[in-house]
Amino acid sequence: MSATSPSFESKAVVVTGGGGALGRAVVRALVARGAAVHVPAFDEADAEAAEAAGARVARGVDLTDEAAVEAFYSHVGEGLWASVHVAGGFVWGPIGEASLADLQRMLAMNVTTAWLCCRAASRHMSGGGRLVNVTAKPALVPTADLAAYAASKGAVATLTLALAEELAPRDIWVNAIAPSILDTPANRGAMPDADFARWPKVEDVAQTVVFLASPENATSRGAIVPVYGRS
Repeated sequence: MSATSPSFESKAVVVTGGGGALGRAVVRALVARGAAVHVPAFDEADAEAAEAAGARVARGVDLTDEAAVEAFYSHVGEGLWASVHVAGGFVWGPIGEASLADLQRMLAMNVTTAWLCCRAASRHMSGGGRLVNVTAKPALVPTADLAAYAASKGAVATLTLALAEELAPRDIWVNAIAPSILDTPANRGAMPDADFARWPKVEDVAQTVVFLASPENATSRGAIVPVYGRS
């Protein structure tokens, strides 16, 4: 660790979605800086992936279930320093071909999970803390055929701005990143003809997340940080 790297000195940090491509990169970066990283996982494959990245994993946690989220954060305990909310979902397609279930699924996976985790985390923070949400470029830049996804991620951005004001008196800084298409195996498989060099790398995006979640972030709150790379 370099002298200028953000340090967490055994601070407790939650990372939702810690078994995914970006989540694993965030977990690894936090562990490398001394954080005690806790990951709630519903799927066993995600649980194993998060453990391999160095996290302490709680299995069978449904982040759309209020009681399950509250129980998980209670288990992590008081003194939580940061909570990073990577968990979410994606759906693509023109609105004329979409179903109400598509919208409801996006709201549940993206908005409900972020709202429940922000609420639970803030209840267990004393002496300040950091919340980092994940919105998306289509929430900020008009993009065709992503109405349900963009609407849900737009709500996450608005939630971030509202909580940044509400929680500032408690020294809890709330920010979000807004990725474009990330360079992941799944995205490469879905778009094999794309220019992968233009996509932001998850390891680089994780560094932005780590700074926003760190004690070294002494001033930034209410930011929606674009992490677009060259895309």
